Amino acid sequence: MLRSYIHWRERRWHARDKNRFPRQFEWGNEHLGLSNKGNPRRTLELFVENALKDSDHFYACDPAPNYNFNGETLKFSSAVHTPYEVNNIVWGRLFPANSSLAVVVLPQWNAQQDSQVALCRVLQRFGITALRLSLPYHDHRRPNKIERAEYLIGPNIGQTIASTRQAVLDVKRAADWLCGKGYAHLGLIGTSIGSCVAFLTMAHDKRFTCGALVHASSYFADVVWEGLSTEHVRQSLESEIGLSDLRQLWSPISPYPFISRLSGTGQKLTVLTGKYDLSFPHELSLKSFKEFDRCGLNYELMTLPCGHYTMGHFPFFAIVGFRIVKFLRRFMES
Repeated sequence: MLRSYIHWRERRWHARDKNRFPRQFEWGNEHLGLSNKGNPRRTLELFVENALKDSDHFYACDPAPNYNFNGETLKFSSAVHTPYEVNNIVWGRLFPANSSLAVVVLPQWNAQQDSQVALCRVLQRFGITALRLSLPYHDHRRPNKIERAEYLIGPNIGQTIASTRQAVLDVKRAADWLCGKGYAHLGLIGTSIGSCVAFLTMAHDKRFTCGALVHASSYFADVVWEGLSTEHVRQSLESEIGLSDLRQLWSPISPYPFISRLSGTGQKLTVLTGKYDLSFPHELSLKSFKEFDRCGLNYELMTLPCGHYTMGHFPFFAIVGFRIVKFLRRFMES
């Protein structure tokens, strides 16, 4: 009965947004600096193979040449240049506290400008500095021509890869700034797509020694294919490409291939999932946790009797917030 009720609520919350619609499928090689001539699919496959072989290079970038901070808002140039100038400037909002730990907070897909601000204020109140970072194509970074952040997750294969990589590099540049400000310990909090970006960042930047993942999954493609929130994206994809091929093409932006990189690093994770999640199906989360165990990752898990959208509502958001604060405070004291 509880499962049916949560699923009913999940579908109701999902149905609120009337601006989800299928977009045109594209290989999008140009977003990765590749050619669309000849066999664009094969060109993309070779790019993906190289990205997986040398993911450190794929996720490498220099510090930003310019950081502009006015006491609350941080702005700097993204390491990835896109055709949309507004998306090339990263925006962050700092909630400072007197501590050596600073966490970068990454909101969910299509988050509003005030999303996760309440969590940042709670962290600040408990002595943890929080930097709330806007994802690519969100908030101030969203071009006027789109209503939703479909350029971050969409049926354009290359653009989705480039945008997710951009998000990781944005976090790494934010870490450069935080380290320059004297923060000795860095952490990450990511929700939904933010949790994917957070995990990819931790796997490629050992400066982040702790992370809280709200919702977790295995492969990027599987979530898009099976999730309620992305069913309109699947409609555009399924007539052009199958799940197994999509899984391979989006593997460089998927957590699963990089789980072993956290083995033996000392990095700590707390993961919160919804048992009745229709957007990040729980079966996909369990696949990752099995790999976590096989690789010996240092993590703790809480599975709540809720779904994706309902986790953001009472009482679940309060439980999540308490768990994250408790985890970070314990990390600070260790």
